[in-house]
Amino acid sequence: MTRKAIELPPVTLSEEDGVRYLHLGTIWIQGGMRMAKPQVVEIDYVQRMLASLLWLPSSALGKGQAVQLGLGAGAITRFTAVQLKMATTVVEINPQVVAVNAAYFHLPARAEVVQGDAADWLAQAAPASVRLLHVDLYDHEAAAPVLDDVDFYRDCRAVLEEGGLMSVNLFGRHARFHDSIARIAAAFGNDQVWSLRPTREGNTVVVAGRGVVVPTREELAARAALIEMRFGALGLPARKWLRMVRPFNPQAETDTRPAA
Repeated sequence: MTRKAIELPPVTLSEEDGVRYLHLGTIWIQGGMRMAKPQVVEIDYVQRMLASLLWLPSSALGKGQAVQLGLGAGAITRFTAVQLKMATTVVEINPQVVAVNAAYFHLPARAEVVQGDAADWLAQAAPASVRLLHVDLYDHEAAAPVLDDVDFYRDCRAVLEEGGLMSVNLFGRHARFHDSIARIAAAFGNDQVWSLRPTREGNTVVVAGRGVVVPTREELAARAALIEMRFGALGLPARKWLRMVRPFNPQAETDTRPAA
């Protein structure tokens, strides 16, 4: 399914307290960057999307292919391309978002930019070729993900290599969240899906893996300590993430679903 025929919203910018924000013609923030420190991952939910690093062996950091579906203000693209030095591809349907990132958000020259629809890109991507996949596909109203069905998540799983990971931004306090995480579990398997505690704004990051072997608590703590030592100053509080993670529980999701 493609959204190419839909009129794309205009890109606007705002600045407050040293942070430049990207908007799609509304007040809703689609991403941000601290102007004096562009490599810092400024926004809380974007930081949590990088919690997928906890499921990677420390020796694998910086290896493989990273893909971001939905550019936003480019924080994850800057991190994977510049800090992790991974081969990085970003897929963005709105050419204005790409142009504004190049002009105002330090879009890395080494990142491959594909202007197009995320579903179309997934359909032609090489299977089992991606180690880290970051999905943040909201429209200008920021009400719900643009792509959020089981087939889409199956396509996401198909491009992941064995042991690869996907992070998705969802609204955890929205009734649709329970349906969305259930679709992810249907595509990836119940034992390959985890979520982090919602941010103050209500964003909940879901992490899903393809054949991920869950490490021991001690190993996770060691990985978190290493991530924080290397990247804590850039906004990655990895040890804090460990206290936020919970495995997917179908019964719990059913029990907490809002009444119709």
